[in-house]
Amino acid sequence: MTGSPPKRRVAVVAAHPDDELLGCGGTLGRHVAAGDEVWAIILADGVSSRGAPVEEEAISEREAAARSAANILGIQHLSLHRLPDNRLDTMPLLDLVRLIEERISEIAPDTVYTHHAGDLNIDHRLVHQAVVTACRPQPGFAAARLLFFETASSTEWQTPSSAVPFLPNWFVDITDTLDVKLRALRAYEREMVPWPHPRSYQAVEHLARWRGATIGCAAAEAFILGREIRR
Repeated sequence: MTGSPPKRRVAVVAAHPDDELLGCGGTLGRHVAAGDEVWAIILADGVSSRGAPVEEEAISEREAAARSAANILGIQHLSLHRLPDNRLDTMPLLDLVRLIEERISEIAPDTVYTHHAGDLNIDHRLVHQAVVTACRPQPGFAAARLLFFETASSTEWQTPSSAVPFLPNWFVDITDTLDVKLRALRAYEREMVPWPHPRSYQAVEHLARWRGATIGCAAAEAFILGREIRR
């Protein structure tokens, strides 16, 4: 008689609060439904680049939205680091790598989700590079799988001649978790924009439906597989 398969440990490393949902909220919902242990690591505060002086209250509100979204989706662990929004290029990359290394070492995840390397947003690109560096395969531990997601209003806004285009080769059927992804996004209502902006609720759903249609299901999320280690 065989026992139940071991539960997986997965982590999403996102630049800003809401990227974790836009990029892989439905996939994280699948992990939760399967009983996997899920961590969300969010690095920048998400609001301090908006021109006017940002008060503690604004950052706290964004963090409260992240906690609410995590609760709706069922994410068990959330860490918020308050790095400068859209200014990650002002800090040494090594510091960012070490922060992520520390968290990855603590979690020892099987799978790590993070941003696509070619996004328009500078924070997304730097987080991608830092995650790949922090997750380099060394003796003793290596995350078995690295997956890079697309982020509405960043990935598709980059011009193809300026960076590596997003050409997905890994898809996750989120037919059963699209609704909870959209409900969790309601926690970030202040960050959502009316249709036809790509960061509108309608556009997020349309993208999921299109990604699903490309693989023959009702809804999906798309990724680029960075690395997979078969053990």
